[in-house]
Amino acid sequence: MIGKPDDVFGETVKAYVVRKTTATSVAELVDHCRTKLADYKVPSEIEFIDELPKGPTGKVLRRELRDWSTQR
Repeated sequence: MIGKPDDVFGETVKAYVVRKTTATSVAELVDHCRTKLADYKVPSEIEFIDELPKGPTGKVLRRELRDWSTQR
């Protein structure tokens, strides 16, 4: 999850998700998040990707995810 710039709230939540199966939909993920997270933490946008960008130590490179968000 990353923070995406928003004119009204300052930032909104965007989630990048790697699916194990194609059976998972955006609506299912949002419903699940609503049961487990506070309202302001529920992603307003979800994008499915094949693989998360990782550095040499195996950590997710959130900087690259933010760059993807501004490019698309």
